[in-house]
Amino acid sequence: DVGSGDIGIAGSSTVFPLSVAVIAQWQDEGGPQYSIDSIGSGGGFERFCVEGASDISNASRAIKESEVESCGGIGRTPIEIRVGSDALTAVVSKGNTFASSLTLEQLATAFSLPAGSTWADVDPAFPPHPLASYSPGADSGTFDYFNEVVFDEAEPSPILSSGANIVGEDDNITVRGVADDGCAEGDTTTTCAIGFFGFAFFQANAGDLTAVAVGGVAPGADTVNDGSYPISRPLFMYTDAGIVADKPQVGEFILYYLQNVNSLIGEVGYFPAPDAQLQGAADAIAAALGL
Repeated sequence: DVGSGDIGIAGSSTVFPLSVAVIAQWQDEGGPQYSIDSIGSGGGFERFCVEGASDISNASRAIKESEVESCGGIGRTPIEIRVGSDALTAVVSKGNTFASSLTLEQLATAFSLPAGSTWADVDPAFPPHPLASYSPGADSGTFDYFNEVVFDEAEPSPILSSGANIVGEDDNITVRGVADDGCAEGDTTTTCAIGFFGFAFFQANAGDLTAVAVGGVAPGADTVNDGSYPISRPLFMYTDAGIVADKPQVGEFILYYLQNVNSLIGEVGYFPAPDAQLQGAADAIAAALGL
């Protein structure tokens, strides 16, 4: 549990680097103690809505109705705070010269094939390199959103019965697994890997990875903002008015976050939320603080 003077944050591995950047600046300005855990959006809502053991829940998907009900069971009413947008990004290694643009259907195939498959099974036009795929775990909002868009919310997700390497919440395993796949043009004995995560992890490793265009549209600020990139998504924090009333430092932190996030979000690798949404969230938190 979080101490009365502290701030406890848990949830999405996607929102984690953004929150860490805001916290680092806030700490430089004398902010109070905090804890932050990267445990996935689902794990974050479990801690926030079932255990009541966190003050803020980070999420890369909207809260589910069942989670709202769990929150209600412990007297919490989640306040949704949009903090930015992300382009969920599929990546291949620099050695992969044939899969830099895929359709949603090809992505679905790549992440539903059994172990031992080749890229020729994704598309007969592709060379028959062995295929390795990397996915976050089912507790991840990134997993949920990929499944929603690419597999039309299939339950259970075909990823779970495929040959995919399920890496949990450590996106760095995907970075290394894909970047170091050894994929070499002309040598179809070499494995060519594919994985997916938030755009920030691609941006931080762009020297080793190629971002896959989806349907010919590459992820980036312009394509996220104009809606043409098909797997962009909002990023959220959740809290509760009662928490903010009991622990004003939580509300003060969220107000600081909303006032400063757009100056930090680009360097982390995400995209600003509309000003009107940031202001609406700030108004709700200010009201909970009695300002």
